[in-house]
Amino acid sequence: MMRAALALARRSLGRTWPNPAVGCVVVRDGRVVARGRTQAGGRPHAEADAIAQAAALGISLQGATAYVTLEPCSHHGRTPPCADALVAAGVAKVVSALEDPDPRVKGRGHERLRAAGVEVAVGEGAAEAAEINAGFLTRVKAGRPLFHLKIASSLDGRIATATGESKWITGPAARQHGHHLRALHDAILIGAETAMADNPDLGCRLPGLADRSPLRIVLDSRARLSPQSRLAMTARQRPVWLLCTRAAPASAREALASLGVEIVEVEAAADGRIDVAGAGTVLGARGLTRVLIEGGGEIAASFLKAGLVDRISSYRAGLLLGGDSRSAVGSLGLERLDFAPRLRLVSARQMDGDTLETWNREA
Repeated sequence: MMRAALALARRSLGRTWPNPAVGCVVVRDGRVVARGRTQAGGRPHAEADAIAQAAALGISLQGATAYVTLEPCSHHGRTPPCADALVAAGVAKVVSALEDPDPRVKGRGHERLRAAGVEVAVGEGAAEAAEINAGFLTRVKAGRPLFHLKIASSLDGRIATATGESKWITGPAARQHGHHLRALHDAILIGAETAMADNPDLGCRLPGLADRSPLRIVLDSRARLSPQSRLAMTARQRPVWLLCTRAAPASAREALASLGVEIVEVEAAADGRIDVAGAGTVLGARGLTRVLIEGGGEIAASFLKAGLVDRISSYRAGLLLGGDSRSAVGSLGLERLDFAPRLRLVSARQMDGDTLETWNREA
């Protein structure tokens, strides 16, 4: 039953920030009687969703077992604690995949259940639950979201010709998968150069998933984004955050803000560009848990140099562009191999002639 709860949790990825994506399956007398998952915006929680479903159908949960992918909350927020709701519903046993590291919970939900006479078991499905909520766990522990770098490149690691032509290096299957990847994240992040060169919309262009298009973030130290850009012109329909430094002219900020772009001032690095580590902390404080980086080589290099890239999805096509073309990763300034970022291959698969490799940062 935990596998079913984990599958429900995955369905909520990209829609629940600042809360984790949680799944819940309730079993009574050997039958599944209720299912729930964290809903858009983080409310209701998975347990509350399952309890409400059972109530709507007139099903009693007295003596039932609830399988949840994260410890039920124990604190009062916009809704009462889920631990209390499970007790009130008559649930006799709770099987949790993980203890919640959030200091407001951190074992207190389990303690609350045990104090009420509910049997508690922890650890089933823990590895998969941790993978699903890697973004939430990163934000709680490191104060920033998980950063997932997406690269679509040639076999020799190039993302455009010397003249800037890039459509299309990878094929339709890889591009479609990339849009699915967008739907699993809270936000997409690009730099000012990509925003100006490509004029992207950054939506999820898959049938039935348009409403899963995430928040859009532009790192633009001087607020150079054009008010006529697709991002600015659609900011009232889908949120756009523009992260800039104090060097950004007030007139540029005001022009973009008048279109609905949210201006977020962050600290500058020594070279005047945005301090990406500080930006990560700001995004974490705003509740983001999973951010997909889709910028060019310079943005990729800046996050890699700062040690912020947790995961890479690399879509590689079987063509070669040569040394005069544009690299997927800009200069890292490495003098020794010991300083190179190290990653671990998690999976590899073929996609109609392209290869998708997923890499995680080594602990």
